[in-house]
Amino acid sequence: MNIRRLFAVWSAKLIKTACQITGRQGVTLAGKIALSIYPPILKELACEVRKDIFVVCGTNGKTTTNNLLASVLEANGCRVVCNRTGSNMLNGVVSAFVLNARANGHLDADYACIEIDEASTVRVFPHFKPNYMVLTNLFRDQLDRYGEIDTTMNLLSRAMKMAPDMKLLVNGDDSLSTFLAMDNDNPYTTYGISEQVYKEQDSREIREGRFCKRCGEKMEYKFYHYSQLGDYFCPKCGFARPTPEFDGSHIDMSDGLSFDVGDFHIKANYRGFYNIYNILAVYGAASLAGIPLDRFNRILGDYTPQFGRNELFEIDGTKVMLNLAKNPAGFNQNIGAVMTDTSPKDIIILINDNSQDGTDVSWLWDVDFDRLKDANAASITVSGIRCQDMRLRLKYVDIPSSLEPDIEKAIQTRIQNGTKNLYLLVNYTGLYTTHNILKKMEGRK
Repeated sequence: MNIRRLFAVWSAKLIKTACQITGRQGVTLAGKIALSIYPPILKELACEVRKDIFVVCGTNGKTTTNNLLASVLEANGCRVVCNRTGSNMLNGVVSAFVLNARANGHLDADYACIEIDEASTVRVFPHFKPNYMVLTNLFRDQLDRYGEIDTTMNLLSRAMKMAPDMKLLVNGDDSLSTFLAMDNDNPYTTYGISEQVYKEQDSREIREGRFCKRCGEKMEYKFYHYSQLGDYFCPKCGFARPTPEFDGSHIDMSDGLSFDVGDFHIKANYRGFYNIYNILAVYGAASLAGIPLDRFNRILGDYTPQFGRNELFEIDGTKVMLNLAKNPAGFNQNIGAVMTDTSPKDIIILINDNSQDGTDVSWLWDVDFDRLKDANAASITVSGIRCQDMRLRLKYVDIPSSLEPDIEKAIQTRIQNGTKNLYLLVNYTGLYTTHNILKKMEGRK
């Protein structure tokens, strides 16, 4: 028996419990302490996973895709390690394994589903080599932290070379993800949507992959879905969207989400076109691993979103929808999801600029907030540390807004004097606080 490893596991569990009692999350701290006590702990526990280790990377959709995949595995009777809270840097990954270890310091798990921050892959992969990587998309995100998107792509490429046997499942509709897969030697499979869903293309939306990564020529598109996702090709070198092995077709978003993957029909009571990609990624990953999918639709129906991902609250007769929106592509998709609800509504937008959010909020000017003119919004309230910046952004598209820096007061006001239909769009560090406020108001433990 390794005493230091056992002490690391017990210490992590004690820290997590203490943080919960004091109202703190404590996940990353538990992992940091465990790793400092016994540095080989992640490597050793990962070796005890009996079957496959999945990692999920990408700018948007990581948490939903990762947690839904874990739910599919668990519904098939498997024991799964998963960092469900979205703590996706090295210490958060360590916590996922350590907090799932038993009292004897060993792991009892068939699979691991681990969401990993793209920049952290090169720090995590020395500890274990995953069997599969799911790459959801690559968008511009937190320029002051990640730099330009080429920096993120270079880090992911280094990580892929560190795990040459790792199989990739990438979003083939994203030219950046596809190029990254083609540019490395890992075996890869793609998923995507081959039919045009939106008839009108918005040329104003920021597109990251506008130039071919192979030759530098401007890319051409048969159609877009959103941002740079769509049916692309390079007229000079021939680089083009691959035919996806997991292809979503017959898309219907009139009542939740409905679509086909081959002969399999999928129906989910979710909102947001982006969730079709999340579901396709999960379906593809489970298929590649040989997981039975005969109960897939039931699993989708039973799945409870992690906080801030289409999470619904009911407070004093008001329906409250909480969503994370942390970069231009994600914000535009959240606005699209809000607009599928044509009934009157109130909207609160919370913007912080803490280090985890990115201190540069210039990305707000890349979001199509002018679309909110057609959202049938009775009121729009701005909140958070950078609420004045958000109010100015709306003013430039002639959208009036109310200012309330205190998010709890903003929510209370709209519940007391609103439409009974409230949407909250918050960026990263506002999410945990807002979620706890809503839980307290709803009376959840």
